[in-house]
Amino acid sequence: MTDAFELQIREEVVRAARTLARHGLVTAFGHVSARIGDHVVVTPPVAPAAVTMDGLVTVDPAADRLPADAAPETWAHVAIYRARPDVGAVARAQPESAFAAAAVCAELTPLHGQAAWLGRRVPVHPVARLLRTAELATAAAGTLGGADAVLLRGNGALTTGASPGLAVARMWLLDAACRVRLAIAGHAARTLDDDEIAAWQAAGPALLERLWRHLASTT
Repeated sequence: MTDAFELQIREEVVRAARTLARHGLVTAFGHVSARIGDHVVVTPPVAPAAVTMDGLVTVDPAADRLPADAAPETWAHVAIYRARPDVGAVARAQPESAFAAAAVCAELTPLHGQAAWLGRRVPVHPVARLLRTAELATAAAGTLGGADAVLLRGNGALTTGASPGLAVARMWLLDAACRVRLAIAGHAARTLDDDEIAAWQAAGPALLERLWRHLASTT
């Protein structure tokens, strides 16, 4: 029997997937997952806008195989959960801005305050391959390291959070950060310094939750 907490998390996974779609961060591809105890629930290989509660797939992150009904890139989620016990949820999307930024940057650093909620840096994974094996996914999780987001060259992005909603809020912020970076191409950029980043991050938890509520309620 699914308890109330698990039901709440499953509902948020569905809502998060549909929110990615509503804001144009995914099309037919993309997924959201969340850790629930010793297992993970992840959206199936369907368009995120069409995800339902009944379609969610349960995955054992310690297993050496994915369930037959899981998307192959579920390995990316599994690899992050294995490497990062602090991560509660993962979002996978393909904003066009992420393709462009990953093609010209080795990493993103905050150019505006809200970008600090992505961490002090967003690394770029250099291998432009679908993360359809444990090995490829583990390499991408290694590039993510302790960061909150990673750009995948030629392949979109992954963001993390304590909850599915916060992972999606970070994906929206990552899209914005990429667009800002591209907008100043050819100009000297003044990045936020450590004290400025720390000040924005201190205010981040409540404001990131507020952003998620806004994104989820916006049609």
